[in-house]
Amino acid sequence: MGDDAPWPGHACGLDRAEYGSLHRTIEQAHHHNGWFTPQEVRHAAAGLAHLLDRAALDRWLAAYPSLPEDRVRRTVGLVLAGNVPFVGIHDLLCTTLAGHRARVKGSGQDAGLTRAVTGMLLTFCPDLAPMVEFAEGPLGAVDAVIATGSTNTSRYFEHYFAHLPRIVRKGRVSIAVLDGSESEAELDALGEDVFRYFGLGCRNVSKVFVPVGFDTDRLFKAFYRWKDIALHGKYANNLDYHRALWLLDGKPFLENGFLLMRETSALASPVAVLHLERYADRHALDHHLPTLAGQLQCIVGHGQVPFGQAQRPGPDDYADGVDTMAFLLGL
Repeated sequence: MGDDAPWPGHACGLDRAEYGSLHRTIEQAHHHNGWFTPQEVRHAAAGLAHLLDRAALDRWLAAYPSLPEDRVRRTVGLVLAGNVPFVGIHDLLCTTLAGHRARVKGSGQDAGLTRAVTGMLLTFCPDLAPMVEFAEGPLGAVDAVIATGSTNTSRYFEHYFAHLPRIVRKGRVSIAVLDGSESEAELDALGEDVFRYFGLGCRNVSKVFVPVGFDTDRLFKAFYRWKDIALHGKYANNLDYHRALWLLDGKPFLENGFLLMRETSALASPVAVLHLERYADRHALDHHLPTLAGQLQCIVGHGQVPFGQAQRPGPDDYADGVDTMAFLLGL
């Protein structure tokens, strides 16, 4: 599923028709959501394989000794985002492993990907089929909710589901902290954290902190292999829009033909833009970053998430730092 290979035979666990159906869903996703190109969807599918690695799953679940115990089965509403492919699979995985029923309300931007990959997983685990349903209309009566959206939609979720146990996730961003000693290979890997999924994910690096005197040309040079991203129509429109806006406003910025970079204290950046902030005192920066914790999904850098790995979370890398499994086991 992570590459464009022909059906490999029954050894893959899917028959030719099932494999072909999943392949078509991946190939056609961009017709429903222009950001979901086949390349990006297949990369996300490869990330699912990383998430479902048997050894990683065993280590993750070992932290929950109460998991095998009998508990009252609840119906958990999952309101999924649609900013990147397969973004809600971890919530679905947690819900079913905790022994609850999942009622899934997919995003209109999902392009059928979550339903398709869920169908594939149920092919391997048919006993879970009664524990998963997709809501075609309103979510309906549920016992708890896990809802993911923007900061604006989170206010609606908090009000609408105020009577239920819930996890409501808001919009977050990720940053990178450079100390100046990074190798060219590490800066090259940082491009994966910035550009993958066109920068639309909460784990995409939207801002880079660099020491005073850091040569930004090092970043542009390292990012050059991503130059063809500007051939994507929606990305190019964002690039042109912000370039024109800043030129009209007289705001200083740097660019290399496929990325705009400007120095600002703001964390969140638009598509095709990377924010930059210089620091003179690393000790002061390390004390400042915890004050931003409520806005950050992850930090990339030495001693943090390794360069190039922001988009490859493990099963225990919970969104917003909230332990989804503990929440579900406590229902």
